[in-house]
Amino acid sequence: MEAPIIELKGLTKCYRSLRAVDNLDLAIHKGEIFGLLGPNGAGKSTTILMMLGLTEPTSGTATVCGFNATRDPIPVKRKVGYMPDNVGFYNNMTALENLVYIGRLNGIPEHEVKERARDTLEEVGLAGALNKRAATFSRGMKQRLGLADVLIKRPEVIILDEPTLGIDPSGVKDFLTLIKQLSRQQGLTVLLSSHHLHQVQQVCDRVGIFVGGKLLAEGNIDALAGNLFSSEPFVVEIAVKNVAPDTLKTDLLAIDTVKKVHINDQLLQISGDTDITPELVRFLVQKGMDITGVQRRTYGLDEIYERYFETNLNENSSSEKSSGLFQRSFFRKRK
Repeated sequence: MEAPIIELKGLTKCYRSLRAVDNLDLAIHKGEIFGLLGPNGAGKSTTILMMLGLTEPTSGTATVCGFNATRDPIPVKRKVGYMPDNVGFYNNMTALENLVYIGRLNGIPEHEVKERARDTLEEVGLAGALNKRAATFSRGMKQRLGLADVLIKRPEVIILDEPTLGIDPSGVKDFLTLIKQLSRQQGLTVLLSSHHLHQVQQVCDRVGIFVGGKLLAEGNIDALAGNLFSSEPFVVEIAVKNVAPDTLKTDLLAIDTVKKVHINDQLLQISGDTDITPELVRFLVQKGMDITGVQRRTYGLDEIYERYFETNLNENSSSEKSSGLFQRSFFRKRK
């Protein structure tokens, strides 16, 4: 297998008694979109700074594009594009002028910098706004200009720190679609740092749950869900028109493969070892139930986080504090 394009081994950063990043091991491969998830203060930005060679680790190593980020930060910066959560531009300059200026700073030859800037603006969907001043740009347009800023030097890796902050829902969807498209077309490796679960789920191949400086779990969503929900891998939700009889739960639990039954008025949630949806539908029809909907439940990041922290709350008091902060941050939108 090809060596990881990003490899972190035992990466640790301490500020006196605070361990901002604690013994982090992580490998990300070329062309992958990886989501680093965690609340504010989890250590995501500190990890990124060490990967870019902008701060030294207390111990451990960060290898990016084959270079040690601490010993060889300049080659890393040449191969990595970084977009912080708040991108700044010269407001009195046009999008094209801003990007040409950035291109020159990155050492792009004068005879090609303007053409490359135009091409890059077209890639990010700003071809129609290249002669507009940055001061007139919306937040979403500025993020696209920030992405062009990152892409103009043709990096192998791009690191995006909260890239959708402050963008409206429609703009978020378009921006994430653009990221995925660019990654697939150009073979770009993307590290996306965020605390927005549903956004990361839309675009990332794998995710890492980062809390209190520690990587608690990593993998694709299906693998994480499989590990956490192995006791009830199949869950079907069946909506009925009439109220379920009192004896229905007992009758359903008598079926061999059914493990759990939850009835909430007109919604039945049935968990089991195997998918027996057709059998369940026939059973309920025979019981005189009027079925209005059947849906196999899939587990997303919301459920993964919720279950993961349920199973880890009692490990130690610091984990409990971190997970409490984490859950308040992540699940506020659900209330």
